[in-house]
Amino acid sequence: MNDGRKTILFIAGEASGDTLGAELIAAIREQPSGDDIEFIGAGGPKMEAAGLQPEFDLSEHAVVGIWEVLKNYTKFRRLFQQLVDLATKHEPDAIVLIDYPGFNLRFARAIRKYQTQGGGAFKEWQPKIIAYVSPQLWAWKEGRVKQIAADFDLMLSIFPFEKKWYAERVPEFAVEFVGHPLVDRFPQARPADQAPSSNPDLFTEHPEVLLLPGSRRREIEKHLPAMLEAVVIIAAKQKIRLRMVFPNEEMLALAKRHIPTGTEINLQIGDLSQALGQAALAIASSGTVTMECAWFRVPTVVLYKTSPPTYAIGKLVVKVPHLAMPNILAGEELFPEFIQSQASPENLAEAGLRLLQDKTERNRILYGLDQVATQLGEPGAAPRAAQAILATLK
Repeated sequence: MNDGRKTILFIAGEASGDTLGAELIAAIREQPSGDDIEFIGAGGPKMEAAGLQPEFDLSEHAVVGIWEVLKNYTKFRRLFQQLVDLATKHEPDAIVLIDYPGFNLRFARAIRKYQTQGGGAFKEWQPKIIAYVSPQLWAWKEGRVKQIAADFDLMLSIFPFEKKWYAERVPEFAVEFVGHPLVDRFPQARPADQAPSSNPDLFTEHPEVLLLPGSRRREIEKHLPAMLEAVVIIAAKQKIRLRMVFPNEEMLALAKRHIPTGTEINLQIGDLSQALGQAALAIASSGTVTMECAWFRVPTVVLYKTSPPTYAIGKLVVKVPHLAMPNILAGEELFPEFIQSQASPENLAEAGLRLLQDKTERNRILYGLDQVATQLGEPGAAPRAAQAILATLK
């Protein structure tokens, strides 16, 4: 701490977490006591622009899957220790860990160990440790719930069912449902009559198909070839326009290596909301982007490919019937899902054509997506999260 000002350490390790973190920092700064807070830690360019003093950009190092993490173990261990050292040096009043559970749950545990067993055992430093976005324990690691309740002071959830889930297992643990950031981020996507994709009849000629292969290098390398082959099959049976959206220049440059010469496709960086507003169909990597597709009422084919070791372990521990969050919230398969070898160009194309051409199926999906949207809470997720964080510092 310095000069009597409060300090909050943030850690966000992916592009989606960087956006969440930037919104949260902005919301904290708008609170009555927000101007007197210093923000340190690791995030991406959006968090830095919002006021974070970054130790480094952790979002540049995002990987997914157990095998991929193991291959990068030395690097992550160095980055991890760098942030532990930053925390113990500055002794922030609060530590806000945004999503990124593989890294952040271990970080919370390391800080608690430092407090009780390490150099902090004889210090008065007692930071509030707060998670923003719950790890999906309900899907695959329920056994961790007691440890998380011990390591964290507060869980800020963006899905309503999670509050009840925690209350049934660790009733003493403070969990607040703050609402989903999409409600504030893209209010123009609702009401439904403003969304082009709400009307299947608008897409009888040259519908636009949006490809969303992922935000990480490995995802693009795994997903994009199958996506591109799938749209060739679709285009042979129905005239379409193609668009692809990337989070940054690096991912766009990587994707260009996979796109055959002569392919007519619009490539863009950012402005996903504009692309979703015009899309009749999306083919997307499973992840946070599927919620954005759902919010914009875009029927979506979901795929995911990872390394065989990661998939083998995942099959053993995952306990939910669906992978995409809109399907989990709906309790049924609204978005067709294809994992590993099932994510073939032929399967993706068949599902995509059905979503383009079968009006009954499109209407079933759109109705289901409207029900999902009602579960995301009222506007004001970031301000509610900001108020909850500041309340722990009083």
